[in-house]
Parts: sequence; structure tokens; C-alpha cells
Amino acid sequence: MSEQTDTTTLPEAPQASEAPVTSAPGPKRSRRVLWAVARWTVAVAVCGGAGVGTAAGITSMERTDVPGLATEHDGRWAYPKLSLPALPQGSPRPFSRGNDGEIHHADLRALLLPAPAGATVDPKLNGGWVSLDRFLSLYRQDDRPALKEALADSALRHVAARGWTTPDGTTTRIHLLRFNSVAFAEAFKDDGLKAGSVDGALLNGVDGVDMESSLAGAVDVPYTALYAFVEKPAGAEQSRWAYIQAGDTVAVVTQSRKGEALLVPFQQTVTLQNQLLG
Repeated sequence: MSEQTDTTTLPEAPQASEAPVTSAPGPKRSRRVLWAVARWTVAVAVCGGAGVGTAAGITSMERTDVPGLATEHDGRWAYPKLSLPALPQGSPRPFSRGNDGEIHHADLRALLLPAPAGATVDPKLNGGWVSLDRFLSLYRQDDRPALKEALADSALRHVAARGWTTPDGTTTRIHLLRFNSVAFAEAFKDDGLKAGSVDGALLNGVDGVDMESSLAGAVDVPYTALYAFVEKPAGAEQSRWAYIQAGDTVAVVTQSRKGEALLVPFQQTVTLQNQLLG
């Protein structure tokens, strides 16, 4: 099967103030006409930061634009310019007209967010396929059996992953799980991960969690669902993580850091990964 040689360009990773992360609505067929007209438009909500009363604003941009909003020392990472991968000849994007199954026809590995400048890539999570056990190792030992059973019931096809550590000590892990259909992906998100509550599986070393419900605004990527969590302060390290469901694919984005897991790079990373899937 041949591939198209052209690619669709995403915005270069913004260097401006942070974008809040909250839940976005799931797939709605009634909006497909609007999506056909405006599917390459991504609205990035920008919300002020913690404790010192940072100003807030909203910026919209076309996915093919490169925004000129660079602000030094705001905590954002320098990601490379992003583009959507080429598709097999005749295959639609996941939320295009005619793709009622919301299937990602692109190579799943090509939909992983690349590491930012200056990061050290984990050789075991270098953007390739990983085993189910490797993915499950993110979670506490007691939570793994139930997750494994849920994945066995959810027609999981394969898992791709990338991980890196930045100079400030933040460790990022992104896993993309592709299922046989959007129904299986949604079932795993709701019943396996329990993404809409704090009652789901916890990451290794995490004892308590809050949802990021206090964040204002939304990551406006149509037809995707996003849920973000933060570990309650308890030990020497803190974790943040997010679940993204986009059609037949579920993304799990985690960040951990000694002391505090910083909000700005977490939101930036989740936003960009969401855009790649949407």
C-alpha cells in the first residue's frame, strides 16, 4: 500500500504562556459538517499561572501556522515543528467524513509526540512498539491485574511509546494504545481506567490523587476526550498524568519530577499530543 508524500503541518510548539487542560466532549456525529470546514483549526486556551496572578488570554491559530508568540523563560519546552504523518493512499483522517469508525490509519508510532530540545530519550521507550507489560509497569502492582484483564476484553491491537527526561529532572512517558474500534477504546477509558474519576488505577508511588478540575478553559481539539490528574503532595516526587481518547486510540501521558511536577510543561505536552491525535 503506497503512502502520500505530502504532510499536514501542525503549529510549532508554542513558546507562550500555558494552556489549561480539562475534559473535552467526546465524539458527536452532528458536528461533522462543521468539522469538514474547520477541522485543521485548533484553539489553544491560555490560562494564567500559579500564585502570582499571571495574566490570562486566548489565542487561536490554524494548524498550518507557525505562531510568533515566543516568551522566554516561561517554563515551556522547545519542541520541534510538528506535522501529521502521511496516510496510506485513499485513507481518511480519523474524524473526516466517511470514517465513521474514527480509525487512525497512520502508523501509530508516527503519532507520538517527539522529545523536546535538550531531552535525553529513554532507549527502552524510543518511539517504537512496546509490550503490554511495559505499559502496565506505569501502575501500582495491585492495579495491574485489573488493567490487564480490561485490556484483554478491549481488543487492544498494539502499544507505541516514547519517553524522555529533561535537564530539570522531569521524566515524561507517552503511551498510545490502539484498539480495534472506537467502542473498545471508549470502554477501556471508562471501565478500565475510570478516567472520569479519582477511583481508577494509580501510578507507581502514588497514594492520593486529585483531578485537574480547577483549571479554567479547555484544550479544544474536536472529538477527543481529555482527563488530567495530579498526585497529592506526599513524598519527594510528584506525578501528573492525563488520558486522551481520540477515536480508536487512547493516550496515557505521565510526568514525574522530584519536588513538584510543573504544570506548564505538562499542559504543553498534553496539548500537543492531543493535537496530533485529533
